[in-house]
Amino acid sequence: MASNRRSRNITEGVARAPNRSMYYGMGYQPSDMSKPFIGIANGHSTITPCNSGLQPLTDAAEAAIKAAGANPEIFGVPTISDGMSMGTEGMKFSLASREVIADCVETAVQGQWMDGVLVIGGCDKNMPGGMMGIMRANVPAIYVYGGTIKPGRWKGQDLNIVSVFEAVGEFSRGRMSQEDFDGIERNAIPGTGSCGGMYTANTMSSSFEALGLSLLGSSTMANPDSEKVDSAAESSRVLVEAVKKDLKPRDIVTRKSIENAVTLIMATGGSTNAVLHFLAIAHAAGIEWTIDDFERIRKRTPVICDLKPSGKYVAVDLHRAGGIPQVLKILLNAGLLHGDCMTITGKTMAEELANVPDQPRADQDVILPINKPMYAEGHLAILKGNLSPEGCVAKITGLKNPVITGPARVFDDEQSALAAIMEGKINAGDVMVLRYLGPKGGPGMPEMLAPTSALIGAGLGESVGLITDGRFSGGTWGMVVGHVAPEAAVGGNIALINEGDSITIDAHKLVLQLNIDDAELAKRRAAWKPPAARYARGVLAKFRRLSSSASKGAVLDSDE
Repeated sequence: MASNRRSRNITEGVARAPNRSMYYGMGYQPSDMSKPFIGIANGHSTITPCNSGLQPLTDAAEAAIKAAGANPEIFGVPTISDGMSMGTEGMKFSLASREVIADCVETAVQGQWMDGVLVIGGCDKNMPGGMMGIMRANVPAIYVYGGTIKPGRWKGQDLNIVSVFEAVGEFSRGRMSQEDFDGIERNAIPGTGSCGGMYTANTMSSSFEALGLSLLGSSTMANPDSEKVDSAAESSRVLVEAVKKDLKPRDIVTRKSIENAVTLIMATGGSTNAVLHFLAIAHAAGIEWTIDDFERIRKRTPVICDLKPSGKYVAVDLHRAGGIPQVLKILLNAGLLHGDCMTITGKTMAEELANVPDQPRADQDVILPINKPMYAEGHLAILKGNLSPEGCVAKITGLKNPVITGPARVFDDEQSALAAIMEGKINAGDVMVLRYLGPKGGPGMPEMLAPTSALIGAGLGESVGLITDGRFSGGTWGMVVGHVAPEAAVGGNIALINEGDSITIDAHKLVLQLNIDDAELAKRRAAWKPPAARYARGVLAKFRRLSSSASKGAVLDSDE
C-alpha cells in the first residue's frame, strides 16, 4: 500500500516515538504504523430513532476498514433530534448543531492527522454538518447515511412523524377522535431510522449520491435491513481504495456536481432546507454558488417522483422502485445531469449509472417517466420583492394555486402563532407572519413544522399563507415561504409589517411583496429598534453573533 501523510508523520525518526507509544497503548503493532488511519465519525446516540440504529453500521465499517488493511479510528459526533425538539426552545439548537458536527469532523480529522474519514449520520443536520466537515478537512471521505425508517400503521394507513403533527391540528379542531389521535401518536414511529418521506434527512442523503460522495442506492435503504449494514462495509472498502488513490472530496465536489445534487433534489421534491445546506456546503468547499442558482436549476428540472410531503410515497417505496440511481439515470438520459463528474468510487457518474435501466419499471408509480412528470418545473422557488430582496424559499408543489394576497397576521414568536391556529383565530385568506426567527433572531433559525402542520390539520393548508425568516421542516407543505432575508433581527422589511397590512405571495411571478408605499416603509424603518439579544452566552449567543444571512447559508465562518 502506498505511504500516506499519517504514516510518514508518525514513523519519521526517533522523534516520533511518543506518537507511536500512544498507539501501542491501544493495542497497535509496529506493522500498523505504515497503514492508513481512517476516521469513523460515529453519530450513534439514543437521543432519537434516527441515530439509535447507527452502531451496527459503525461496527461493520470498523471491521471492513481493518480487513482492507487500514486502521479505523472511531470518534463521536453529536445530534439534535429535530422531530423531538420541534416547537420547543431546543429547536433553536438544531441548525447550530450543523456547525458543531462540522467542527467535530474537521477538528478530529485535522487534529489527529487522519488519512481519510467515513461519516455516519442519521438525523437532519448530520448530513450537511458531516459534509461541511468533509469539505473543510479535504482528505478522502465518504458519507454513510444511517437509513430511513419504515412506515408506521394505524387502521390500515401508513404513518410518519408528520402524521402526528398534522393530527394535533385535526384533533384540536374536533376533526379527529381521541382513539385515532392516541393511535397515531403511538404507532407513527415503528423503529429505528430517519423520517420516512422526502424530508430533510432523506433529501440530503439522496443528494449525496448525486454529489458523488455516497454509494449509489445507499440513501433509500431502511435502517433495520441487513443491506444497510452491508452498504456501510462496502463504503469502507471504497474509501480505503480512495485513500490509496488520494481521491479527495474537492476533486469530486465541483460546481457541476453540486448542479447534479440540486437537480436530484428538484426531481424528487426535496426539502426547502436543502437550499440552506447546499449554500453552506458550497461555501465549505470554496465553490461559487448562490441562491439564484437554485432557481436556475428549478426552471429546467421536472418533478418526477411522487413522494411525501406533497405526494403519496415514502423512501422505502422509492427504494423498491429503483431508488436514486433510477432517478439519476432518467435525468442523465434527459441531458439534465453531468455524467462526467467523478465519484468516490473513481468512476464517473455516467459509468456508475451504465447498468441502470433507462426507464422506470412499469409496475410502479413512484418514479415517473420524464415526459409525464408530476410537475413540469421544480418545486423550490426563490421569491424576491420588497419583503425579501436577498431571496426566500417557497415550496410550491401540492398546491392548486400558489398565489395569495391577504391581510397580515403578525407574530414575533412561534408559540403565539401556534396558539392562534389552535384557538381558531386564523381564517382562510390570512397571511401569517412569523418573524424574529432567523439565524440571528431565533437565534438558530428554528423550523416551523408545528404551525404549518396545525394549519394542514385545521384544513387551512391551501387557503392561508405563512411567511417566516425561520425555516421549515422537510415535512412541511402548503402556501409557505421561509428563509426570508434580510431577517427581522437585522432590520429586514419583515420586521416592519403591521397587523392587517396587505401581503402578496405569488409563486408564478416569484414575488413576495408588502403592499405599502416606499414612504410608509421608510417611516416605519426610522421608528424601528432592534430587539434585545435573547442569549448572551453559549452556543446560541455565538451563533447569533457569527451567522451569515440565510441567503448565504447561515454559515459561521463567512468573510462578510
